[in-house]
Amino acid sequence: MLALSRWKIVLVLASLLFGLVFTLPNLVPSGVLPAWAPQQRLHLGLDLQGGSFLLLEVDTAALRKERLTNLTEDVRAKLQGAQIPFGGLGVGGDAVDVRISDPTKVDAAFKLLNDELGERLLGGGRDVRVQSRPDQHIQMSFVSQAANAAAADAVTRSIEIIRKRIDALGTKEPIITQQGSNRIVVQAPGESDPEKLKAVIGKTAKLTFEMVDGDVSPEDIAAGRIPPDDIQLPSDDGFAPLYVVKRRSVVTGEMLTGASGSHDENNAPAVAFSFNAMGTQRFAQVTSQNVGKPFAIVLDGRVISAPQIRNAITGGSGIITGRFTEESAHELGLLLKTGALPAPLNVIQQNTVGAELGADAVKAGKISIVIGAALIFTFIILAYGLFGIFAALALVVNGLMIVGAMSLTQATLTLPGVAGLVLTLAVAVDANVLIYERMRDEVRGGRAAMSAADAGFTRALTTIIDANVTTLVAAIIMFQFGSGPVKGFALTLFIGVITSVFTAVLITQVLIGWWFRAFRAKTLPIV
Repeated sequence: MLALSRWKIVLVLASLLFGLVFTLPNLVPSGVLPAWAPQQRLHLGLDLQGGSFLLLEVDTAALRKERLTNLTEDVRAKLQGAQIPFGGLGVGGDAVDVRISDPTKVDAAFKLLNDELGERLLGGGRDVRVQSRPDQHIQMSFVSQAANAAAADAVTRSIEIIRKRIDALGTKEPIITQQGSNRIVVQAPGESDPEKLKAVIGKTAKLTFEMVDGDVSPEDIAAGRIPPDDIQLPSDDGFAPLYVVKRRSVVTGEMLTGASGSHDENNAPAVAFSFNAMGTQRFAQVTSQNVGKPFAIVLDGRVISAPQIRNAITGGSGIITGRFTEESAHELGLLLKTGALPAPLNVIQQNTVGAELGADAVKAGKISIVIGAALIFTFIILAYGLFGIFAALALVVNGLMIVGAMSLTQATLTLPGVAGLVLTLAVAVDANVLIYERMRDEVRGGRAAMSAADAGFTRALTTIIDANVTTLVAAIIMFQFGSGPVKGFALTLFIGVITSVFTAVLITQVLIGWWFRAFRAKTLPIV
């Protein structure tokens, strides 16, 4: 194994060059390196840089309730379109129930709802289960497969929307990950105000345009005489405490293509918006048919403005006026542009790490690495002399490769990651100790110096691989099932174990082989 093969020398030089090139951006100020050189830097985690931490939970119960409400309106629309009389339409538990008034229409209603409601799933089943009940009742519910798929999709979409919203704030390298089935971890380094973060990412921002039902009088509202296809919504426009609007939305926020803070004709803060082709067509049709009537702009279940339609709006764009400030108009534009959350988010936990505390953690981390490396270098050199120096040089290359690999992959270094870095240095030394002690045993057994050195590498390699494979498995398990600090530790440990085996075995092997060739040694300096 001590033969100085050309491929071994090339591999060692390439690993050294890799470590130097990708570690260098972390050691010099930005803009110093030429444009062709790698620019990736090691990202510092929340505990090293300071910032905000939020643990959010997707409200799947609210999502289920909304889906049942939409299903109720679909049932109403289908039965009304087919002129099938019905009553008692509403949600009960996890199902929608309706009673068909005409006994002769029950079969037709069942076939209509069974054929047209719900999309087919990949497995061949249906999204909605339609069942006949006694006394002319029909009950509809979502199958469990569809409900679970909708919840999983809501979490995935929420993560993407949160990422867009945080990116729009200018926060650098946020860490957004899923935890469990319905929780999301948000780490925003450098963002010291968690309340601002919550205000931006926690707002559902579901925008709809609804027609106001002008036929419902205040007396009807007071008496609770609200038509079944209407709903009462509270108002923030300052003109009325609530409005009665149609349940079926005219246009939804999904049809928006853009939104931003702007000003109205009186230079008051407003939000400008524009629709896609479908939204433009639908909005033009509704406004042309309802000139002179009010319509409500609803955000998260509250009316923020209820202007009167003066003429048909066919251009596909407009502005939302209301009680806005410059900041709130800009914020609403940002939220609408990034899209509505599919379900509300509940804040389970929030933490803030100050920049000063992060700086102290960085300083402590540097000190721990220096002290740990110094102790390891001292031990290995005192114990094994010249071969200990070779092992120390391999450790330096190992450190460069770890930092270089983390910089290249844009990994985030956390305080537990620093602990993992120190641990990998010890693991690398452990490999050298196994090799060198095996060499000593071979010399005591009567082997010549070079033969003993070669046998040391050959016979210790199996033990080294076995020991490090178990460590890799543990790192993978921690990364897969852990979160936050545990993942940071696991990532550094995983990268470090791979590089430590490489440097402890190959680099020291090449250095010892070169030493034998250069000095024709007859004895080992470690005996």
